[in-house]
Amino acid sequence: MVIQMINVKYNEKHKSILDSFLLDIPVVKPGKMYGHPAYYVGGKLFASLYMDGVCVKIPEKRVKDLLERKGIVTFEPMGRRMKEWILIVRDKSEEYLNDRPIFEESIEFVSSIAGLNLKSKTKLKH
Repeated sequence: MVIQMINVKYNEKHKSILDSFLLDIPVVKPGKMYGHPAYYVGGKLFASLYMDGVCVKIPEKRVKDLLERKGIVTFEPMGRRMKEWILIVRDKSEEYLNDRPIFEESIEFVSSIAGLNLKSKTKLKH
């Protein structure tokens, strides 16, 4: 059996910014997704650094609206489009602070899938 190591690429500055606000939320846990830094709620993945951006799980009905925003594109790892995922690509890491509502929405969505009742536990400190 041959084990091939994947060269994982992500922006360390993006990770630092995301850690600064996502890890302040008690239900959010850090982890990995195929070697990339990732964030979980209720054991379910809701966001991960990927290449030059951050992929985020969002209800499918919201994806189309979010794709109209600058810097948000479909998430297509290895050419396969993920219907409940978007990729947010920002030039400056600090710009992810403006995406807090998207991350909050993702946490609430994934929490509902995980069967968690969060109420106000997802609100980020501003």
